[in-house]
Amino acid sequence: MQHRIIVLGAGYTGAIAAGRLAKRLRREDVAITLVNAEPDFVERVRMHQLATGQDLKPRPFSEMFAGTGVELRLAKVTGVDVDRKTVTIIDANGAGLTAPGSGAGLTAPGSGAEELAYDTLVYALGSGWNAQGVPGTAEHAYEIAGRAGALRLRERLASLDAGQTVVVVGGGLTGVEAATEIAEARPDLDVALAASGGLGDWLSPKGREHLWKVFGKLGITVHEHAAVAGVEADRVATADGTVIPAAVTVWTAGFAVHPIAKATALEVTGNGQIVVDGTMRSLSHPDVYAVGDAAMVMGPGDKPLRMSCASGIPTAWQAADAIATRLTGGKLPNVPLRYFNQCISLGRKEGLIQYVTADDRAVQAVLTGRLAAVYKELVCKGAAWGVANPTLGLPARRRRLTRERAATGSAAKALA
Repeated sequence: MQHRIIVLGAGYTGAIAAGRLAKRLRREDVAITLVNAEPDFVERVRMHQLATGQDLKPRPFSEMFAGTGVELRLAKVTGVDVDRKTVTIIDANGAGLTAPGSGAGLTAPGSGAEELAYDTLVYALGSGWNAQGVPGTAEHAYEIAGRAGALRLRERLASLDAGQTVVVVGGGLTGVEAATEIAEARPDLDVALAASGGLGDWLSPKGREHLWKVFGKLGITVHEHAAVAGVEADRVATADGTVIPAAVTVWTAGFAVHPIAKATALEVTGNGQIVVDGTMRSLSHPDVYAVGDAAMVMGPGDKPLRMSCASGIPTAWQAADAIATRLTGGKLPNVPLRYFNQCISLGRKEGLIQYVTADDRAVQAVLTGRLAAVYKELVCKGAAWGVANPTLGLPARRRRLTRERAATGSAAKALA
């Protein structure tokens, strides 16, 4: 009998894991099912671009998985029973769909709930926006953690008149990218960013200096040490009582993992991430693997990896290789997960590449300006390419990143 592998979620990590498993295992031996609510791959790292009116390249799964043998079920996951080893799904859009001749099994279940049984489960449901319990956020704020939210914000931004204020809440990577993208695309708007700490306080001095320079050039108002305590339709209020006018509030203050894992018997952390070993295997249920934002993965210095594409993709490689090895025999992968840099887009013409230690602490070296923007764009394209071409291994990836780091470092010195 075929070994049944179900992958939940087709973001970067789930799609890569499914494709990598399909290329490493024989179709006669395994049946791989990828469950996702949408028929197209969503480039989550570009949602700020989508929100500002840019059109993204369509990436249908029927083409990406053509000929691989991966069956895509267009459905929403409503439950996981790790003791019975079943997944409950419901139809994502109310219509069945088959792509005849594509080579990728593309089907959708009926309108009722359905159970799928698995032998191995790869949990990659990821994360969404986190309102942090702040009053008014769910009712009045916009988010860009997914395509639906980005399109909703896109429509709202397009309706704004010149001079109206957009406030981005959150001073992390997502907030910085959103604020600069909006300010560049709509110079007629008054864009502000409210950060609970200092702007770019995790960056090196050179990195912070460049960030402030770009914010100044784009005319973005910065409210530092301004933890937002409430959101209304036309303003946000900070913890110290400051009121900031906001025709639109964009909420980027962190991510919350999908809640399904926390409702199962899996061992999870307080925020719902699945506790895994170095091969991404659940410590409580060895037939379950978790990747990306859904997993609590320890990195260098026994620090948890941050929720990000940079963290998630290597975990997908690690999990897929471990599953393939355990099914076919051989040596388990044991490649330490580490960071090399943080790639930040600052609109379409500017960027910031902050080089970091293995455990994600900033070092002095940075790459800035147009070259950094090009580098960031290549990283985004590479991430999307990796979904359709998932066999690039961790060692090869490390060697390529090392070469890129050396090349961009040399370029930065030449431009200095």
